[in-house]
Amino acid sequence: MVRGLFNKLVSRSLSVAGKWQQQQLRRLNIHEYQGAELMGKYGVNVPKGAAIASLDELKETIRKVFPNDNELVVKSQILAGGRGLGTFKNGLKGGVHIVKTDQVADIAGKMLGEILVTKQTGPQGKIVSKVYLCEKLSLVNEMYFAITLDRKTAGPVPIDVFKGITDEDAAKVVDGLAPKGADRKDSIEQVKKLYKLFCESDCTLLEINPLAETSDNQLVAADAKLNFDDNAAFRQKEIFALRDPTQEDPREVVAAEADLNYIGLDGEIGCMVNGAGLAMATMDIIKLHGGTPANFLDVGGNASEGQVVEAFKILTSDDKVKAILVNIFGGIMKCDVIASGIVNAAKHVSLKVPVVVRLEGTNVDQGKRILKESGMALITAEDLDDAAEKAVKAAYK
Repeated sequence: MVRGLFNKLVSRSLSVAGKWQQQQLRRLNIHEYQGAELMGKYGVNVPKGAAIASLDELKETIRKVFPNDNELVVKSQILAGGRGLGTFKNGLKGGVHIVKTDQVADIAGKMLGEILVTKQTGPQGKIVSKVYLCEKLSLVNEMYFAITLDRKTAGPVPIDVFKGITDEDAAKVVDGLAPKGADRKDSIEQVKKLYKLFCESDCTLLEINPLAETSDNQLVAADAKLNFDDNAAFRQKEIFALRDPTQEDPREVVAAEADLNYIGLDGEIGCMVNGAGLAMATMDIIKLHGGTPANFLDVGGNASEGQVVEAFKILTSDDKVKAILVNIFGGIMKCDVIASGIVNAAKHVSLKVPVVVRLEGTNVDQGKRILKESGMALITAEDLDDAAEKAVKAAYK
């Protein structure tokens, strides 16, 4: 529940913060080939396919999985959309290619280990660690299908989560899709299987684009995107083991290991705050004073001294950061713990940028005394507005 609230607040903060920010919420996203394997386990029709991580695996994979295929689809695997229209930094155009079987090695070799840039990756792109080889299907009709969550009913759209999906519900979905040749009864069963996967796997999104009809009248999930609720990680261990940290911001990976809520942004003022709401307000006020936040970092209400040290390491690892704003309103989180963490962090990292600190609440006097006696060159602030103004001035002076 707390993580879900955090995501909602951050979504708003990112849009308020000004220019475009790369947004990565804490909802597990898996690769296309992993999603296909999961759907296959639930009896959903998916193309025959196999993922490879090196050219050494290619020959044997083709022999075992595609012995009679003359053409294959070679798909780069990154956690971003727009692959087909993307461009590799080595000059290769397109992250999805249909080629003759004897040409697969050449095209896969130009993808593996290379950086693919798409409209969703940002200019830095993402590395392709695996390619997904799929059979080429003869498609006669393509449709869009998705299951997501509805806030009003607190369940999957448009199903009553307490009753589950009925044949009538699934039939309405199939009639809305209006397949041209696929068997209606079989299509209804496919929809029910997808709904079962969505619920049993704690999905937040199951998007199939396209859900296609083949020339032999089969309904096939030709490509899919699946997201999963991080709050369900404790009971979805097999699914969460599929996480690919190479596709994530390294700072976010480190933050997650330290149990910190962190999202990297594009600005120049690093923020360390306790509480998602206060963090959102801090970002807004930084923008109000003409600055841009470099991150969203919520240390939570029970952060230890060690977590504060880790937070500073993450903030100072960002070369774009020109100032750091620490904004703590001590309730459960004690100001003296934050102050001790800041002092210890200074011993472990090289603080080359100004640090503005605003402390208020539980043990605030002890916290201020710790900072004062540390001898650190800190900029203190009395309230949030004062802190944001000083941080912006320090960053852009």
